[in-house]
Order: sequence, then structure tokens, then C-alpha cells
Amino acid sequence: MTPELIARYDQRVPRYTSYPTAPYFKPDVSAETYASWLSELAPDRPVSLYLHVPFCAELCLYCGCNTAVTRSYKAVAAYVDCLEREIDLVARHLPGRMAVAHVHWGGGTPTILSPDDLRRISRHLDEAFEIRQDAEIAVEIDPRTITPEHVKALAASGLNRASLGVQDFDPRVQETIRRVQSFEQTARVASWLREAGVSGLNLDLMYGLPYQSVESVKRSVDLALKLDPDRIALFGYAHVPWMKRHQALLPEASLPDSVARVEQREAAAEAFIRAGYVQIGLDHFAKPGDPMAVRQRDGRLHRNFQGYTTDEATALIGFGTSSIGSLPQGYIQNAPTTVAYREAVLKGQLPIVRGVALSDDDRLRRAIIERLMCDFSVDLDEVASEFRSGTDGFAPEIDAIDDLARDGLVIRDGLTLSIPDEGRALVRNVCAVFDRYLESGAQRHSRAL
Repeated sequence: MTPELIARYDQRVPRYTSYPTAPYFKPDVSAETYASWLSELAPDRPVSLYLHVPFCAELCLYCGCNTAVTRSYKAVAAYVDCLEREIDLVARHLPGRMAVAHVHWGGGTPTILSPDDLRRISRHLDEAFEIRQDAEIAVEIDPRTITPEHVKALAASGLNRASLGVQDFDPRVQETIRRVQSFEQTARVASWLREAGVSGLNLDLMYGLPYQSVESVKRSVDLALKLDPDRIALFGYAHVPWMKRHQALLPEASLPDSVARVEQREAAAEAFIRAGYVQIGLDHFAKPGDPMAVRQRDGRLHRNFQGYTTDEATALIGFGTSSIGSLPQGYIQNAPTTVAYREAVLKGQLPIVRGVALSDDDRLRRAIIERLMCDFSVDLDEVASEFRSGTDGFAPEIDAIDDLARDGLVIRDGLTLSIPDEGRALVRNVCAVFDRYLESGAQRHSRAL
């Protein structure tokens, strides 16, 4: 990719983990709306669950998550009580005891919960839902704080996939972003998980961090490969200090420019592919036999708020501060602060503050964007026919696609679009062509590269 193309297309665009994306949710979707949507779910269709834990032992300066530092377990224990209450509130509105296909613990740091509280919430989920025997149960882990007792508790609760946060192994980068974590620490936790029978191991890495270079990124990749992960997520650091004020503490002069970011990303991707991994969409890699790689080959890969997923459930129910749910009728989001979340739950109210009801046009555009993000191709005519719609209204989008095609970002054959290898880093720009909401809030998003 030439510097000219990078300069032209390094725009602010969404990551498209949903459509419409979260900045365009509105307060007119209320707790009452959510209760109605929950009651309308098909009782014979499995759902997926997401639990957000908004606490960390310390704040990493690169972090863009909804989290806060806590030094006392009292706040965490009170939050566990609220999670139980919310689970009960949601279950009360469901048409029955729903089967569950996926459970994902995110944060923050989910393992800031004590082993007993991890077991407690897992038991409560088992009581409220029917967790299927083949359900994927995943948790995000900070290797610096987890203990063998946490691993045992999670394994006993059915954990079968763990994501270890790494970001980078370079000492200078780690000190700058305030996440000092040795390779030995990470390897030790990976060993604990495997000894406990946790079969899926993911690693999270980043590029575009302060003081990173192509060579330092390659060194981190080499170390990551020694852990033999099943999947790797390779995210670009999103520098948005106007939204996440702590990021302003990073030395901006040490951040790589767009060209350097692309070089770092490409170097890491090449190393993973040489090691035998398959590239999954924009920013994931997996072993060829991993379910995610299989789903991509079959054209059945999906994308949700956790990124690329094998999850085919049509309903994702979120629990906890700021968590987002996705139901057939639309999206909903919980209160973004733990104070507001706790107040609502203690009053016996679903803690919903905003969302969006999907229109037919939203569903059509969401399907187009998801196929582009997952497959790097889409047949507009085929997708439109699935939604009993025509493609006549896409004339402005086709004109915009043709502009991108002249720069080699996309190939158009009639109404079939495909993104060549050299344009894949900019797939979000192609998706943005079909985004009717984007123009009003581009500053809320990170840059494309």
C-alpha cells in the first residue's frame, strides 16, 4: 500500500462490530422496550451471554474499555450482587429457561472476581439458563493478576477458551503503556490453563503503540508463537484521548505514523501466516483446523461486539455496566457507569439507557457490512433478495464503490464486490460506503489504519 493511499484513506471509520454502531444508539429504546423484546424471543432458539466486569487492578494507558481501577474488593463484591440481580431480572422477562450457546466474560478484568465469586456467578447462570454441553465459555484474562485458584474455579465452571492479554513484550513499550508483563508470566498462565483442560488459547496483541517498530513487533510475534495459541487477535491501537483521557498521558511524539502502523501490521501478519495461521477477516489469525478458520472457509463467520465469532445465536444478552445486547429487534445498552447501573438494578429495573430498533434497511446494510468484514466479498443482489429487497436504491453507493475501485481497494463485477489482498486493511472504508449513519459522527471513531 503506497503512502499516498494511506494518507487518503486513513479516515475515522467504525470497527463495525454492529450496524448501526453504538454511537448512534438513542434513549428512546428503554427498559420497557427491552423487556418486550426479551419476551418475544423464540423459546427454542439458543442465546448467547456476555458479562462485563468494569474493574482492573491498574489502568493501562492504551486502554479503550469501560473500566475503573479499584483497590478494595468491597466494590467488586457489591457488583457481583448486582450481576446476580440483573440475571434474575432478565430471566423474568424471557419466555422460558433459554438454552445458551456462548458465554463470554469481558472487561476490565473478569478475573478480578475472587474464585468463589466466579463460581457463584457461573452457578447462577446455570440456574437461570440451560448452558449447553457444547457451549463455548470464554474469559478475558490479565496474566499479571490471575492465580491457579482462579483457573481451577473457571475450569470447574466449564471454561474452554481463554484470551490472554499481551499487547507487546517489549520492556520499553510495556513501561510506557503501564503494562509490565514478562513472557515468563504469560507462559506460566498458559501452562496453568492447559493443565486445567482449557482447550482454546487466544492471545491479544497490538501494533501502533508508543515506541513500537517493525522489529520490536516481530520480536513480540516470535515470543507469542512460542506459546502456540489457537487464535491471535492483532489490534491497532486507537488513540482517542478526547474520549479516553488517560491516553493523553502517552507520549504522542512516540506514536508511529500511519505508514509505520501499516508496516507493523503487515510484518506481524506475514509472520503469523508463515507460521501456518490463517488470516481471519481484518485482525484475527487462527490455526487451519480451528472452528473460526473452518467457519470462514464455509462462509459462516460472524462478527459481534467481541469481534469475529463462530457464534450463530440471533440473540446476545449483555449483563453488567455498559454491556450491549443484540436481539432480533435491535440493540440495547446498559448504563455506562457502575453507579447508574447499580441504582437501576437495586430498584428492580432493567438498567437500559439507550439502543436502536432495527429497520429493514438497517438489517440489509448490516448483512452487507458483515459479509464484507468476514468474507471480503459480497453479492449485493443475493443479499438483497434474502431480505426481499431490491438494489435500485444503491446507486450512490455503487458510485462511491467505483471511486474506491479506481484506487484498487475493491473490485466490482456487476453487483458483486470483492476486496483484493492489497485492499483488505481498508475493508472498513469499503463498509463505510453502506453506512447511512456515519456522516454525523465520524469523530467518535478510530482511524482506519
